[in-house]
Amino acid sequence: MKQPKVPHTFVIVFFIIVIAAVMTWFVRPGFYVKENLVENGIEKTELHFYYQDQLPEQYQDQYHSEPQTWQIFSALFKGFEKQSAIIVFILIIGGAFWIMNKSHAIDMGIFSFLKFTKRLENYRFIRFMGVDNIIIVLIMLLFSLFGAVFGMSEECIAFIIIVIPLAISMGYDSIVGVCMVYVAAHVGFAGAILNPFTIGIAQGIAEVPLFSGIGYRVFCWVMINIVTITFVLLYAKKVKRNPKSSIMYDEDSYWRAHVVDGQQEYESGKTKQSWYVYGMLLVAMAIFSFCYPKTTLTVGNASFTAPFIPILTAIFAIVGPFSLRKVHNFILLILLYTIIYLIVGVMGYGWYVMEIATLFLVMGIASGMAIGKTANEIAKLFIEGMGDILSAAVVVGLAGGIVIVLQEGGIIDTILYGLSKSMTDLGKIASVEIMYAIQTIVNVVIPSGSAKAAITMPIMAPFSDLIGVCRQSTVMAFQFGDGFTNMITPTSGVLIAALGVARIPYQKWFKWVWKFILLMIILGGLLLIPTVTMSLEGF
Repeated sequence: MKQPKVPHTFVIVFFIIVIAAVMTWFVRPGFYVKENLVENGIEKTELHFYYQDQLPEQYQDQYHSEPQTWQIFSALFKGFEKQSAIIVFILIIGGAFWIMNKSHAIDMGIFSFLKFTKRLENYRFIRFMGVDNIIIVLIMLLFSLFGAVFGMSEECIAFIIIVIPLAISMGYDSIVGVCMVYVAAHVGFAGAILNPFTIGIAQGIAEVPLFSGIGYRVFCWVMINIVTITFVLLYAKKVKRNPKSSIMYDEDSYWRAHVVDGQQEYESGKTKQSWYVYGMLLVAMAIFSFCYPKTTLTVGNASFTAPFIPILTAIFAIVGPFSLRKVHNFILLILLYTIIYLIVGVMGYGWYVMEIATLFLVMGIASGMAIGKTANEIAKLFIEGMGDILSAAVVVGLAGGIVIVLQEGGIIDTILYGLSKSMTDLGKIASVEIMYAIQTIVNVVIPSGSAKAAITMPIMAPFSDLIGVCRQSTVMAFQFGDGFTNMITPTSGVLIAALGVARIPYQKWFKWVWKFILLMIILGGLLLIPTVTMSLEGF
């Protein structure tokens, strides 16, 4: 019997755009309008909802929508505009890593790492726990912590290219690799402890003390990670026992062809250019040390000020010459410093995709120069890398068209308003669960946590007062609703980008991840119950 063909990811995304356009013909358009009011001599801003045909005259020019028809095609163009930063980020990351991969430094690093882990099996406890299991757990906890503390999201895309070859070399598949980085970061994002992009904004709007209730949120983060890591380990065990059981077995042939097979080692000689690169990077770091002698890293309400960049520069000056004995080690040092500077930049200077892409571009150029490539050769390799990852960038732009159609059709706010009205005359548990369900549904069409907080929290926070639910519970409902479905909704540019980099078709990812997302949604609902039934600190 002939198997039905699964539609291409491009086709699936376009079909969703068409569905969104059809909805704009049947859902009454409306808008939440910010209005300045004066109460007891104090001016404040409130959100009021108006259907489009009921808008006061002063807002009619500012808020307008129409049913979408031919706009499904122009939405594709606007989607590329909307997601342009992430698209360029993906292309630069792809080009930079393509140059680095030509050195085989990452392959050699993975090979050395696997040999090291084999030696660890001599220890009875580690052998009992399983070296591979320990590696998966530690990597996932690291990225989950990044997501929980400073809201790592787009930043994890670059790490996927590093971790998937490691996962393949260990006998797993690309899904396990994505779980180790992307899923871990996003369950951390959902179970946020100090995430300024979700917790910080939501608590600020809800007018509760910033990052209060941290004790229970830490407990939630631990529980979410226990369930997530257990789920991933069980799947990883299944794949390792029978690699062909993976739905990505055929597609992963690309990654299997690009990793060390466990028997091959590459020559790692010296080049004069690597010394030049060392000198140029050291000079650049010294200049940065002079310009930024002290850096303040912010983690929630806490901050740490120290001469981080001068310290990093001094360490590089000392370690660099030793790594230059083998050019592969020097390139791995460049990669390590790229990651460290990424963390310092994000936590200390508020870096986003532009600065991070620039950092990786420098890494790619420096790696090419270190292995003796000319400027023309580096440029050609960079173009090859961008071409290799182009389809991932295109999907991100196409997915942006979904949100464009919903916005220009004026139905996002209407959907939100209709959902919020459904919470009347319910008990506390039911009300907080309905809030959670609303935030989960809204996240499908508005995957941006900060944007969703700005729209939903001014509505949810006052409503929680009316029904006797503390505002902290409302913040947690937003937090969980914002986090879990990011890992499945096609409107999430970060998800589509991550899958594109990992070469996982969206339909196959959906087939694998939906059970996990359902488990997370149920777990989130259970963790919300104590916030309205128990006396918790900060609630």
